[in-house]
Amino acid sequence: MNLLDTIAAISTPYGKGGIAVIRISGSEAVSVAERMFEPKNKKPLSETPSNRAVYGSIYANKDGERVAIDDGIAVVFRAPASFTGEDTVEISCHGGVLLTQRVLESALLSGARLATAGEFTRRAYINGKMTLTSAEALGELLAASTDEQISLARSGLRGKLSGEISRIYNSLCDVLAAIYAHIDYPDEDLADISREEMLDIANKNLSDLKRLAATYTTGHAVGEGISTAIVGRTNAGKSTLYNLIVGRDAAIVTDIEGTTRDILTESAKLGKITLRLSDTAGLRETGDKVESIGIERARREAESAELILAVFDGSRAPDREDGEFCEYLETLGGTKIAIINKSDKGITDEMTALVNGFDHAIPFSAESGAGFDILASTVEEIYIDSSLDMGQSAIIANARQNTALLSAISTLTEAIETIRNELPLEVCCVELENALSGLGELDGRTVSEDIISKIFANFCVGK
Repeated sequence: MNLLDTIAAISTPYGKGGIAVIRISGSEAVSVAERMFEPKNKKPLSETPSNRAVYGSIYANKDGERVAIDDGIAVVFRAPASFTGEDTVEISCHGGVLLTQRVLESALLSGARLATAGEFTRRAYINGKMTLTSAEALGELLAASTDEQISLARSGLRGKLSGEISRIYNSLCDVLAAIYAHIDYPDEDLADISREEMLDIANKNLSDLKRLAATYTTGHAVGEGISTAIVGRTNAGKSTLYNLIVGRDAAIVTDIEGTTRDILTESAKLGKITLRLSDTAGLRETGDKVESIGIERARREAESAELILAVFDGSRAPDREDGEFCEYLETLGGTKIAIINKSDKGITDEMTALVNGFDHAIPFSAESGAGFDILASTVEEIYIDSSLDMGQSAIIANARQNTALLSAISTLTEAIETIRNELPLEVCCVELENALSGLGELDGRTVSEDIISKIFANFCVGK
């Protein structure tokens, strides 16, 4: 990727629509646009004021001749006051599929090259128009499928997370600068803080980082989604529960045991939470080879799930296999909720006693939906910190941010130990620099090229 190139791409979704927008960005953006767009007022785009829409004709090269193919609107955004921080021109044309492609081809023939996935946003990041966490938030906003995901992404775009990181980063930089001053000029007494003050500042920042890390449970549940497995014996009502959560008849439901043979997966909203939900085969002893494969897959799914919805048929007394199922659940590491299904038929005392050991046991009717609201509120209580404002609080939203933050916490903890144990200041500097490096990676100051490329590869070409 050559960041000196002028790039172009279609920035609206593919397909027929009212309008389409072709975005051009780079040092030659205005020149490229002038070769393909002629304002009706006959003034060249180079003389058009920034941020002003002008009406004109769009031209393409056809058989060596310059031919008008559409009328449209062009807007010039001059650097640095543009999304990318570069000169940018956006041309709006009628939204025909072929026509839009012809306008893009005209831009490419006029001197631009086709943008790669996320290249416009990547240039905005490189040119200091947004932090890496803000860029990630933009990608999350584009992919949002729930109102809570929109709020979470908007918080990131408004700089709530990057602002908190910058505050801590700058505070630690002040400590490091004071230590360096003392090392370089030991006789001048330039260090304006003592070791005790260094410890106080470092511990305060460590506490703030740990508080920030605690928000990942909420950010992960809303943004990335909780991997969730619905497990249970045959005919307990697993597939009916799955259909109820996803909101449609996605799984086949019959009274024949062993209907579900494979894993069904779908993302679904439950209250404020996003679930990466899996319906699994009923767990039982069977001689059916195909069903056995499905049961083995069900076990693997349960063993890797963060949340397990264990479905029981509450209308009958439990037997030996129910007991074995509970013993199996005890070996799993995820959060487990007992769903006592068929509660409309009455729940036996023996079944109530069997699920007594669960942290949460919910009477439920997958057929009527009774208990659904309780399930949603229970899952919210587990994963959502009610003290956080989704649209205003600084929240760790993805695994990359969380990994970088945990690294910063670890290295800052080590730095505090070096200061507390009165080790040489040179050693303290090394540990504080490591902590700053972790924070820098969190917000893109020191992040590797591989991570940057991976983040922006998830964007569409026109963004």
